[in-house]
Amino acid sequence: MSERTIGYIVGSISSTSINRRLAKSLERLAPEGTTLVEIPIADLPFYSPDMDADFPQVALDFKQAIADVDGVIIVTPEYSRSIPGVLKNALDWSVRPYGQASFNGKPTAVIGTSGGGIATAAAQQHLKAILSHMNAPTLGQPEGYVQTTPGLFSETGEVTDDATAAFLVAYLDAFAALVERYASERVPAAA
Repeated sequence: MSERTIGYIVGSISSTSINRRLAKSLERLAPEGTTLVEIPIADLPFYSPDMDADFPQVALDFKQAIADVDGVIIVTPEYSRSIPGVLKNALDWSVRPYGQASFNGKPTAVIGTSGGGIATAAAQQHLKAILSHMNAPTLGQPEGYVQTTPGLFSETGEVTDDATAAFLVAYLDAFAALVERYASERVPAAA
């Protein structure tokens, strides 16, 4: 696969999200032949099985956006030692209607940033457990725990620390290898 499109989901809808800045940095550092595109989640309503019979268009669009990419990077903050509710809500939409799970077999990576020393480790472990249940092949190494310091990421995605930039490039390369591996294992659909 010479060209690939990777979707990214930012698990925060905050206008000042440092995880959005991290996502913009990944977008900027993407290797040649790789395009990163955001899969937005802010407009998804709260999931309820009551909506399964009349699936909202915004949820259909969300599921289609996942289907349209070669892999997904989830950039998550940590809220109360877990993932944000808005991200869990999006993941719940992704597995509905029953039997149409969007992440089934979709290469996925998890990364996050916070000001704390362990970054988003607890949230990422919860997220990886959810993705495992969804049968999403998930990048194991390198793990993406990024400690944010003031000015590390600009609003436009520039990384001011060379070691952090080098780590993010290696992270993207490792995920590209996972995406390639699963792309080569996919069997084309019958005509």
